[in-house]
Amino acid sequence: MAEGIPLNDEDRIPWLCALHDILRREDSSGQDAILACSALKKMYRRVLVSGASAVESNQPEQPGESTALKILFVHLDGPINIIAGRLEKRRGHFMPPELLKSQFDTLEPPSAPENFITVSVEKSLPEIVLEIESAIFPGEALLD
Repeated sequence: MAEGIPLNDEDRIPWLCALHDILRREDSSGQDAILACSALKKMYRRVLVSGASAVESNQPEQPGESTALKILFVHLDGPINIIAGRLEKRRGHFMPPELLKSQFDTLEPPSAPENFITVSVEKSLPEIVLEIESAIFPGEALLD
């Protein structure tokens, strides 16, 4: 990506499997984890939930099955022009703004039965954080 070339599935799958292993390790030790990545395709999210078995069988395990992780995906949604404006302001980031269109072209927004919420990036940062916290900790009073 740093060279201006979009990643393909072959580039992403080993990395996503490694991320799944990290999440599995944290889960096994009783730790909660927050992972930020662009899991643009449904298959990528399946790999995060089920690991390499999601690639091998192309049939994901459902959350609640023995090896599937319970993950809440947060889909940060917004118009390309707003996200492009934010990318232009980044300094020292590995992804050049020229790749944004390829990211939008690749995107398969989450849908049922995936465990996800969609949050608009047009909200303020405190509103975005509160919406995510409310989804993670439903019914709890959260401090400002």
